[in-house]
Amino acid sequence: MAATVRRQRPKRLDRWAVMAVLLANLLALSDTLAVMSVDLGSESMKVAIVKPGVPMEIVLNKESRRKTPVTVTLKENERFFGDSAASMAIKNPKATLRYFQHLLGKQEGNPHVALYRARFPEHELGFDPQRQTVHFQISPQLQFSPEEVLGMVLNYSRSLAEDFAEQPIKDAVITVPAFFNQAERRAVLQAARMAGLKVLQLINDNTATALSYGVFRRKDINTTAQNVMFYDMGSGSTVCTIVTYQTVKTKEAGMQPQLQIRGVGFDRTLGGLEMELRLREHLAKLFNEQRKGQRAKDVRENPRAMAKLLREANRLKTVLSANADHMAQIEGLMDDVDFKAKVTRAEFEELCADLFERVPGPVQQALQSAEMNLDEIEQVILVGGATRVPKVQEVLLKAVGKEELGKNINADEAAAMGAVYQAAALSKAFKVKPFVVRDAVIYPILVEFTREVEEEPGVRSLKHNKRVLFSRMGPYPQRKVITFNRYNHDFDFHINYGDLGFLGPEDLRVFGSQNLTTVKLKGVGESFKKYPDHESKGIKAHFNLDESGVLSLIRVESVFETLVEDSPEEESTLTKLGNTISSLFGGGATADTKENGTDTIQEEEESPAEGSKDEPGEQAELKEEAEAPVEDTSQPPLAEPKEDAAPEEEKAAEKENEEKSEAQKPSEKKEAGSAGVPPAPEEEKKQKPARKQRMVEEIGVELLVLDLPDLPEEALARSAQKLQDLTFRDLEKQEREKAANSLEAFIFETQDKLYQPEYQEVSTEEQREEISGKLSAASTWLEDEGFGATTVMLKEKLTELRKLCYGLFFRVEERKKWPERLSALDNLLNHSSMFLKGARLIPEMDQIFTEVEMTTLEKVINETWAWKNATVAEQAKLPATEKPVLLSKDIEAKMMALDREVQYLLNKAKFTKPRPRPKDKNGTRAEPPLNASDQAEKVIPPPGHTEDAKPISEPEKETPGSEPADAEPLELGGPGAEPEQKEQPTGQKPTLKNDEL
Repeated sequence: MAATVRRQRPKRLDRWAVMAVLLANLLALSDTLAVMSVDLGSESMKVAIVKPGVPMEIVLNKESRRKTPVTVTLKENERFFGDSAASMAIKNPKATLRYFQHLLGKQEGNPHVALYRARFPEHELGFDPQRQTVHFQISPQLQFSPEEVLGMVLNYSRSLAEDFAEQPIKDAVITVPAFFNQAERRAVLQAARMAGLKVLQLINDNTATALSYGVFRRKDINTTAQNVMFYDMGSGSTVCTIVTYQTVKTKEAGMQPQLQIRGVGFDRTLGGLEMELRLREHLAKLFNEQRKGQRAKDVRENPRAMAKLLREANRLKTVLSANADHMAQIEGLMDDVDFKAKVTRAEFEELCADLFERVPGPVQQALQSAEMNLDEIEQVILVGGATRVPKVQEVLLKAVGKEELGKNINADEAAAMGAVYQAAALSKAFKVKPFVVRDAVIYPILVEFTREVEEEPGVRSLKHNKRVLFSRMGPYPQRKVITFNRYNHDFDFHINYGDLGFLGPEDLRVFGSQNLTTVKLKGVGESFKKYPDHESKGIKAHFNLDESGVLSLIRVESVFETLVEDSPEEESTLTKLGNTISSLFGGGATADTKENGTDTIQEEEESPAEGSKDEPGEQAELKEEAEAPVEDTSQPPLAEPKEDAAPEEEKAAEKENEEKSEAQKPSEKKEAGSAGVPPAPEEEKKQKPARKQRMVEEIGVELLVLDLPDLPEEALARSAQKLQDLTFRDLEKQEREKAANSLEAFIFETQDKLYQPEYQEVSTEEQREEISGKLSAASTWLEDEGFGATTVMLKEKLTELRKLCYGLFFRVEERKKWPERLSALDNLLNHSSMFLKGARLIPEMDQIFTEVEMTTLEKVINETWAWKNATVAEQAKLPATEKPVLLSKDIEAKMMALDREVQYLLNKAKFTKPRPRPKDKNGTRAEPPLNASDQAEKVIPPPGHTEDAKPISEPEKETPGSEPADAEPLELGGPGAEPEQKEQPTGQKPTLKNDEL
């Protein structure tokens, strides 16, 4: 019985745990009913949402456009975003920030910072000595970092999504360029935190495009691998990606489609912006030549003129993609001088000749990283706005050697649609068809450490070791564990980028620091002193490269093992309880969380890339994390890796633990057989099996970030608060503008109404003059002092005017409502009178209404008639300028009271069953069978069958509205006569009549 009780306890825990998980999921779903994606480009962004009833929709901005410029205008007292900010770039170019994503994660000495200064000299870039980065100096009191500006844009994108979805949104997937390194990705995450967004994933824009392509063509994907190349040339950069599509077998959902990133090549500065800058420079040169003899200033020194030229260059590039030539013209370019010049496509191609020569570069990089050739590529698909330039397509087609380039994808919205599909897959509120995504690591990451080595007796030297942690083009997300076996004291190790030889010299300078982090461990020696009698299994460092491609050190621990003896019964009980708890709360990822993620890779040994000639005892093990060590020393250790993981189901765990002692018997018998003496059964039962117990000690970690220090939590909180204050300021400004507009509209509308006949009819000349005077005074106050008035003052002024005009508006509205309300009241009174008349005509035998009920209805009808006639007569005596006594709300109240009485009687007539009564005076009722009980079902015999007659009992008296005791109709007839066919009860006709009424 005791064993039975022990088996039931985990089941109770199982039920409670399932209930807790379901409750937690329900609570989580209440706040995540809609998710969004932001395709963050250099020039513009696309926002998409998924919500119940709206699958994967692009959000329209306030101008009803599907694409929003990534532009912010920052002034002392206001901000502008999107198209409004783009139009402000001409008026105030210094305060209008564009292409600021190029400064994310860059220190002051980065070549991209110098390039940004050269492209946009109107912006003043300040220096942040703490992080060695730059910030925008709008004014002496106004400065913003690139992360803060990006946070504003993300907050604005969320407001667009919330207005479109009509509900709050917190979860988002944001696209980033595939070539972003660790510092740049962390900068985007910090900007999202400032905006208050919960980032489900930073997805590479090339991966999002590939996912969108595969989702809409999943029927064409089979077990045969299909290699597709995506060539994405946007405004700021170019990325070429080779993707392999095929169906694979998954543990959770069987055969499902999968995309795997095989190769990536990129050019950070090749894009449409560079072409526009070349055109701008060409137009500026033409304008200067036109004014050469007028001693005019150089147009390049005028920021407003250069902003106009850049906008015209953007338009010119688009037009020349479809035309051989076009006339560039700008009205009042500088000093009220108009500019007009003809530009041909040949001139444009000549200006960008060196750019077009760089078009095949990303293709070659992608093929090299994928270790493939062009013959293995089935299709090349164009993505991005800059691929619409004919010369780009011509050069690319020649480079790939295909018959044609694929244009069967939305070049602008593909990344946004793929990202929002991933957002729906990661959210708990939606269930999507699985699509396995295996992204690739662009920059390899390795671990470096130094330790003393005794090469000769008595001679010790330092040896530098390198171990590749995440290899180039390896899949992610994934976790890795590296084990240091030769340390028993505190030590340091370094996390750096691996071999970046595939990058050119200029790209390496733009890349920044190749050193990521220095990790200092504290407490290693103390852990060895704590467990002196245990065998050390090394210092294990757990790393995680998450879905966003961001590396993190999860924990570092010192692991020891020892042999302990335990009774089979105790071991079985503890193992059952431990396995049950671990399977409930720590057992593997669910199918929902892994459907659109990288497949979990089994634990395997990985050969070192460098330093592989170390002796076996000195090598650091590098493993992919497939199991977590047991930190609770009171629980038995997990199974060895060769024996796979612990059982997932409770029954399997119980069966294994109950039979654990029996599993030891064959080995014991074998040993006893070799000795020739079989052991006694009593001794075998008493022998305690030995097992390994793992002890885990957490090691203190101190991280020193080397590439780009993250913002401290205090600075991050200050930036978030600054953005929140700006948002509140914008909301207050909108509220004030709304109040001012409402006041102004009320003044103009009321002044117009004073001359309308319907308002003049219900007001006197004095009343209209008083109202007109107050309106004129308010209009004058609004023009003179309204600019400095607060929102409260404007609302108070509006309330004062509405109170003054309330009586006039009330009289007009009442007179408009009278005809409709009085007509409805008359109709209801007529129908009620007809219903009462019909109810009184029902015969007494079939009457279902009591006298009290009919008298009550008659009283209400008479009172309503009397009230209506008296009130209408009294209202007729009053002048139109007085407050009316006939009110629409009183008419509605009378109608509701009368309708309530009528509905009560109608419902009673509908649900009351007809009362049985005899047809003939000498008739008899057929008797039920003699053996039938009072509670048995009564059966009416069909015609032609007779039953013994029985005297008819007098029906019991029924109270009005109550149901008869025997509602079954009776068959009447003389003794021995043929029973007549059953007729319809006579009480049913009045019911039909009442229903019709």
